[in-house]
Amino acid sequence: MSTTRQQPPGDRGSEPHGATASSGVPGGAVRRLALGSASGIVPLARDFTRQALYDWGWLPAATADRRAAAEDVLLVVSELVTNACLHAEGPEELKVGCDGKVLRLEVSDRGTGQPAPRTPHRAGRPGGHGMFIVQRLCMDWGVVRVPGAPGKTVWAELAAPS
Repeated sequence: MSTTRQQPPGDRGSEPHGATASSGVPGGAVRRLALGSASGIVPLARDFTRQALYDWGWLPAATADRRAAAEDVLLVVSELVTNACLHAEGPEELKVGCDGKVLRLEVSDRGTGQPAPRTPHRAGRPGGHGMFIVQRLCMDWGVVRVPGAPGKTVWAELAAPS
C-alpha cells in the first residue's frame, strides 16, 4: 500500500512547543508535532491530537457516535506512534489534518520496515494488534516513502463525525 493523497490545508492558532500550524483554505486544518526528542511520546501525541479535536469541534462530543469517533482517532494515533516506537527507530513527526469530511493522521519515522496487520490475526494473543486496529477503524491507510530518503510516513484516514 503506497498511495499518496493531497494533504488537507492548514489551520491557525496557538500550538504547544514543538508543534506548528499553518493557514490554508477555509474548512481545512493541519497541525504538526515534532516527536524526535520528546519523552512520553504516546501520551504527548494523544494530548496533541485531543487538543486539535477540541479546536476543530469534534470534542466535546454531543452524542455517543461523535464521542466514539473522537476515541477512534485517539486510539489510531496511539497505535501509529507506538508502532513507530517499537518497530521503526521512533517517530519523528505527527501530522494531524482535517478538511471537515476526513481526518488524516501521519506518523513519520526513520524505519525501513513495512507495517502490516499480522496475518492471521490472533485475537487472544498479546501484542501484534496495532495495524489490525488501524485497518479496522480507518477508511484507508498506507505508507509513503520518498525514494533515496530514509524512513517513511504511515498515514491513516478516518471519517469526520456527521
